[in-house]
Amino acid sequence: MGMIFRAKANKALDRAEDPRETLDYSYQKQLELLQKVRRGVADVATSRKRLELQLNQLQSQSSKLEDQGRKALALGREDLAREALSRRAALQQQVTDLETQHATLQGEEEKLTLAAQRLQAKVDAFRTKKETIKATYTAAQAQTRIGEAFSGISEEMGDVGLAIQRAEDKTAQLQARAGAIDELLASGALDDQSGMHKDDIQAELDRLSGGTDVELELQRMKAELAGGTSGDRQALEGGQGQAQPQTQQQPQDTPRFDKQ
Repeated sequence: MGMIFRAKANKALDRAEDPRETLDYSYQKQLELLQKVRRGVADVATSRKRLELQLNQLQSQSSKLEDQGRKALALGREDLAREALSRRAALQQQVTDLETQHATLQGEEEKLTLAAQRLQAKVDAFRTKKETIKATYTAAQAQTRIGEAFSGISEEMGDVGLAIQRAEDKTAQLQARAGAIDELLASGALDDQSGMHKDDIQAELDRLSGGTDVELELQRMKAELAGGTSGDRQALEGGQGQAQPQTQQQPQDTPRFDKQ
């Protein structure tokens, strides 16, 4: 169970991780470490400077005691001269200890200074590499997204493609349904409740009637243009079975037709 949990957690972290953010965080931690090293160098240098001030004070006191011993000996006060020299010897021991500490601090300061310089160089190199990697990663990410968009496998374009496919399917379904209803209405399998749709027999009669009217009108126009006789007109109208009686005999040279 522990292994499964760690594996899932690692996978989740891998999806959430952004290499650019990780690099920026690493660079920030290096800067913090460099700052700590610099503060360490400053602290060691401060301690060294404090020891130097103490050494200067002890050396001044030692010189002063030496002068006092000489003056006491010159005045015949050997006891005062001995006391001054004893104090000077104790100060000299302190001076020796401080000089040893001073040398140690100076060595530590040099080491820390060199380490800070090396760390600064590494941080600068890491910063350059970091920016290069970030630029490369951003370019690769953009190229991948463009490729996915062109190929239609990206999440956004996939949603658009699905929407288009659904719209096309619904359109085709509606077209098929409309065509099927028209066929059923034309065949009489379905009744037109609006009364506007005609059955097949009435449609065929209307078509034939419309064609006959057109032919009759065409023949009538031809007769008028050719100057046909009234007998031609009656023969032409006889095709309809409704010949009009001729009420008045017209002269042969000026034929006259009654227009309906």
